[in-house]
Amino acid sequence: MESRYGSLEQVNSAELSEKLKKYFKDMIVYKSPGNSKYFSALSIPSFMRDWLLMRFSDENGNIERARVSDYARRVIPKKEQWNILLADMLYNNESVRFLAKIKIDFDTRSKKALFYLPDFDFPQKKGEAIADWRVIDKNREELLTPTETWGIVEISCVPSENGKTNVFKLVGFTPFCPYKIDLDYYTKAREYFTTEEWIDLLIGAVDYNPDGYADMTQKMAMLKRLLPFVEKRVNLIELAPKETGKSYVFTQISKYGWLVSGGSISRPKMFYDISKKTHGLVSHYDYVALDEIQSIRFTDEMEMQGALKGYLETGEYRVGDHRGVGEAGLILLGNILSEKMDVNENMFSDLPAIFHESALIDRFHGFIKGWELPKMKESLKADGWALNTEYFGEIIHKLRSEPVYRSVVDRLLQLPPDAATRDTEAIKRICTGFLKLIFPNATDVEKVDIEQFRKYCLEPALEMRDVIKKQLAILDPGEFKGLNIPDITIKSEFLSKPDIPDISGE
Repeated sequence: MESRYGSLEQVNSAELSEKLKKYFKDMIVYKSPGNSKYFSALSIPSFMRDWLLMRFSDENGNIERARVSDYARRVIPKKEQWNILLADMLYNNESVRFLAKIKIDFDTRSKKALFYLPDFDFPQKKGEAIADWRVIDKNREELLTPTETWGIVEISCVPSENGKTNVFKLVGFTPFCPYKIDLDYYTKAREYFTTEEWIDLLIGAVDYNPDGYADMTQKMAMLKRLLPFVEKRVNLIELAPKETGKSYVFTQISKYGWLVSGGSISRPKMFYDISKKTHGLVSHYDYVALDEIQSIRFTDEMEMQGALKGYLETGEYRVGDHRGVGEAGLILLGNILSEKMDVNENMFSDLPAIFHESALIDRFHGFIKGWELPKMKESLKADGWALNTEYFGEIIHKLRSEPVYRSVVDRLLQLPPDAATRDTEAIKRICTGFLKLIFPNATDVEKVDIEQFRKYCLEPALEMRDVIKKQLAILDPGEFKGLNIPDITIKSEFLSKPDIPDISGE
C-alpha cells in the first residue's frame, strides 16, 4: 500500500527508546508479547498489567513472574475466589482488603449509602452491602463519580441496625491512583520528539508495535481510532475486516469508555431509565462503542433513532420530562467484506435499519477505513519500551477538557461562507482531535507547523468526512447527490505559499 504521507523520516527504535527513558522515565514499561500472554492468563486488564510491570520489573524491564503471581492472588482476587473472601469475613470474623472496581449508590428511603462490586456481581440483594459515610466523605472525588472506580476496598461483616441480621460494610477505601498526571509536562515533552517519533510513541502506548506497520497510512488509521478518547462527542463509523483489533482498542486502553458487543440495547440503557431515574451510558463515559454493529438489536427502533438524532447533534437528550446531557462519542464498529470496501458504493447496507436514514448518518463526523489496518499478527504486538497504558489513558482523558486546541483550529481554518454547518463542525472536531494527539504542545497558533498541521490534521479530517458525504449521496441521492465537502483551507495569513494543493484525497 502506497502511503499518502509521502517520504517520511525513518524512526530509529533505539533512539526513541532512549528518549522515552529520558523524558518519561517514571511512566514507561517494557512491553513484550510474552508478558502480555502471561498477564492475559492472569485475567489482568492492561492498565493493571502496566502498573504491575512498573512495580516488579528491574531497570531492564525483566519481571519475576512468581512474585507477580503471588501478589495478584493476594491483592487482585478473581471472581471464583469470592467464597474464600466471604469465609474470612463470616467464619473468621475478619476484614478483607483487596483491589477491585466499586460503584456507590444511594437508598433515599433509608438514607444509606450502598456499594456494589461489579466484577464479583456482589451483592445480589439490595441492602446487603452498605458503605460507611465517613469513608465516602473522605473519598468523595473518587467514589461519587457516575462510573465505577478502582481502589483498595476494606470490607467487614457487621450486625445490621436492628441487630437481627448481618450486612457487609465498606469500612475503608484507598483510591488506585499510582501516577501523577502532569499534562503540562506531557505537552512540553512533545517538543523533544519528531512527529514520526511521537506517532510511534502513541502506537506503543496503546500496546502495538509501530515497526509492525507498513507505512504512515496504516499508522494514521490506528490513530483515527483514538479520536473519541481525546475529543468530546466525536461520532465515527469504522468498517474493517475481521482481526484488525477494533475491540481491543475500545476495551483495553481506557477505563473511561464502554463497548457494547452484539446483543440488544435500549433507549433507557443508552440515555435515561425513567423507572430507575438513572442516566445511561452516554452520560457516564467518554465514548460508547457498538461492536459487531450488524448483529446489535435496538428495542423500540423509532424511539432510539429519534433519540440518537438529537444526541448526536447537540449532546442533549430528552426522555419524558427529563433533559440530560452527555459528552460521549458514539462509534459504530462492524466487519466488512472485501468486495464492499469501496467508498463509492453502499457500504452501510448491512447496518441495522435505523442507520439507513441519511439524517442520522449525517450526524456521524467521519469514517475510518478499517481495511487500511493490517490484520493482527505477532509483529504488531508491542515489543520494547513504551508509555504506560494507564498513564496514557489518563492523559488522553484529561485532554478532552482542554479547549485551547479547538481555538487554535478555529483560528487556522478558512471556511467557505456557504459551507454546511454539519460538515464544518465534523471537520473541525476531527481536526482538533488529531491536534491533541499528534501536536499536544500546539497550544497556540504560533506553535503550529502549518505544513504538518495540514498533513496530519486537516487532510485526514477532510478525508474522513468525505467518506460520510459520499455514503449520504448513495443513501439519499435526492438530498445529497452532487454535494461535496466544503473547500476548507488554511487561512492565507498563516501560509508561506498562496496556493493550496488539492487535499480531497482523490
